[in-house]
Amino acid sequence: MSLTALSPSAWLRGPRRPSWLSDPKVLRTEVLGGLVVALALIPEAISFSIIAGVDPAVGLFASFTMAVTIAFVGGRRAMISAATGAVALVIAPLNREHGFGYLVAAVILAGVLQIVLGALGVAKLMRFVPRSVMVGFVNSLAILIFMAQVPELVDVPWPVYPLFAAGLALLVLFPKVTTAVPAPLVSIVVLTVLTVGAGIAVPTVGDKGELPSSLPVPGLPDVPFTLDTLTTIAPYALAMALVGLMESLMTAKLVDEITDTHSSKTRESVGQGIANIVTGFFGGMGGCAMIGQTMINVRVSGARTRLSTFLSGAFLMVLCVAFGPIVSDIPMAALVAVMVMVSFATFDWHSVAPKTLRRMPAGEITVMVITVGCVVATHNLAVGVVVGSVTAMVVFARRVAHLAEVTAVTDPDGGTVVYRVTGELFFASSNDLVGRFAYATDPDRVVVDLSAAHIWDASSVAALDAIETKYAQRGKSVEIVGLNEPSARIHRTLSGELTGGH
Repeated sequence: MSLTALSPSAWLRGPRRPSWLSDPKVLRTEVLGGLVVALALIPEAISFSIIAGVDPAVGLFASFTMAVTIAFVGGRRAMISAATGAVALVIAPLNREHGFGYLVAAVILAGVLQIVLGALGVAKLMRFVPRSVMVGFVNSLAILIFMAQVPELVDVPWPVYPLFAAGLALLVLFPKVTTAVPAPLVSIVVLTVLTVGAGIAVPTVGDKGELPSSLPVPGLPDVPFTLDTLTTIAPYALAMALVGLMESLMTAKLVDEITDTHSSKTRESVGQGIANIVTGFFGGMGGCAMIGQTMINVRVSGARTRLSTFLSGAFLMVLCVAFGPIVSDIPMAALVAVMVMVSFATFDWHSVAPKTLRRMPAGEITVMVITVGCVVATHNLAVGVVVGSVTAMVVFARRVAHLAEVTAVTDPDGGTVVYRVTGELFFASSNDLVGRFAYATDPDRVVVDLSAAHIWDASSVAALDAIETKYAQRGKSVEIVGLNEPSARIHRTLSGELTGGH
């Protein structure tokens, strides 16, 4: 909007005040939500640092800068961005083979690519992701969150199990008493006080790695600024940019549905790029939207504004730098209980109910199962979305291909036959079209009526050209009638041009 377009009353009102400034209840929800997410981010960021082969501080710094930056430039309010496993998996080989400086350079380049892709409208591709893939994405996410917690419950001291059970009980029962304070925060505090006070020896956050004692400082990546460096990091940066955008846009779409609000996917794409550039210059490992922590923030804590996103990053650094010794004493059992509850809340149980499965088309179920299977097998949400979407397109093409029907009616005098074609003509349905005509026995005049059909692509035009050619070889004439305007335009443009003429 231009400045001149604002009315005097709009100038007097000024920018709209955030809801958390005028509503203490909203402010409390956002602050506590950000605190819970920050606590949950710490062990996750450390784990992802280990996957990437870098110091734990690198993952924690990335989570801090990603969350704080995306709070201002992102397109989806209340969504959490930080260091993620998907990005760690993509970037780990580069760090292993060329060193940390190249990793940081790749993160910065990935951010630039995300800005470019966002500006080019890559977010619009989300409209081609069908619901069955989205359901599979959500369910596979829930499974991955649960699977990530299993190692924390295997070969551990026996007190972990009652602590874990107590954490689940608090998460289920405390909201029945009050929702003023998030149940995850209560569970974490109670179990920490219990283990520290009673001297119970169980795995803690501190066992995951050493927390940083100072804030990150900006700097340039320690690499030679040459074409050789660019060609080395470019493949990894492109892979990171695509994976990060896919996970972020899918997460934004999921939050849109949960909150019944709209978000700007283009702004989110560009925002992810800006956040990764900032993260790279601060020596972080890069990241994207974190679905598990976003579910904690949006679904469990009830946060809805950018404040919770900003505070999740700010609290993360405060907890690490100022309260490191206290945070290190948090038992992993408490955080595992929170994440297990998140996984159960995230899973779309309605999608696997027997009543739903009986009514769902087999193709839709197949797409959902393939999406889940690919994600669980590869631990990469982007792979599942791509494979699931391609499968859905194939299923759709097969389904629509059978909708093209051809019926023939011969005039009483026997001099003309009219073929009426009904349905959508594209590469899958038009391939069988040529074989539906009786070239040898038909009379000399043939009319192909397409008034109930639609031509979508060059394959269909080529099929019609082939039909005309086969009749012409037998000295028979063909007249194509009934084309709607879009079909007539594509037929007029391409007919006779695809095979060098009749």
